[in-house]
Amino acid sequence: MGISFTVLSSGSTGNATVVRNEDTTLLIDAGLSAKRIDELLKERDLSGEELDGILVTHEHSDHVKGLGAMARKYNLPVYANEKTWFAISNAVGQIADDNRRILETGATREFESLRVESFGISHDAAEPVGYSFYDGAEKLSVATDLGYVSDKVKQAISDADVLVLESNHDVEMLRMGRYPWNIKRRILSDIGHLSNEMAGAILSELLTGRTKRTYLAHLSRDHNMMELAKLTVRGAMEDRGCFYKDSEFRLCDTYYDRPTPWDKVSEP
Repeated sequence: MGISFTVLSSGSTGNATVVRNEDTTLLIDAGLSAKRIDELLKERDLSGEELDGILVTHEHSDHVKGLGAMARKYNLPVYANEKTWFAISNAVGQIADDNRRILETGATREFESLRVESFGISHDAAEPVGYSFYDGAEKLSVATDLGYVSDKVKQAISDADVLVLESNHDVEMLRMGRYPWNIKRRILSDIGHLSNEMAGAILSELLTGRTKRTYLAHLSRDHNMMELAKLTVRGAMEDRGCFYKDSEFRLCDTYYDRPTPWDKVSEP
């Protein structure tokens, strides 16, 4: 079967992704209400009963809003590093002690035949992380909420068959937007969010021939548009001498209000 995934929702209003293989089905973040997550799961012919656990990237509400409710409703183990557990303790309500699992930054955990690696990222949270998933030779990496992409992050997500990468904002749209300057400054900082241009710059370094698709994720509804993001990312890659054919590599959409189709990592 290999790895399959669907991005249930992506953006500042809520984030959740499902990754599964023949043995294991994991939810990455639960940033919407439990009711809404259940609805999105149903759209992809899944139910909460089929989940084997929840991985948490960091404590911001758009990533943990429904975490406690989902964990209690389906008696799910929740995996996060210690600093993130401390940061979310008051926000997610009671979670059974047996379901409070520690997955430290940089650690690897085996879920049957699905291997998960955690890696640290730069964001204004207690100890935010991204995740890479392995099944045999297949690799899927998920990295959003990035102020910038360090060499360690590049190493962690390099050679992924499929990548889910933040492309949060268009810099000029953000600068001209309605947000107060202190919020704009935070978004633009090294602990903020990755712009379209920066996403393209990173992809130009990472694209080695193995990565077949990149899903542009966590787009701002106020300061970005999917077509603009794809155009800017592709332009930034070409400016750096990285040219590709659509048959070799594709930029894919994510949505805040509906899930992406199931994607099998092994497919070309």
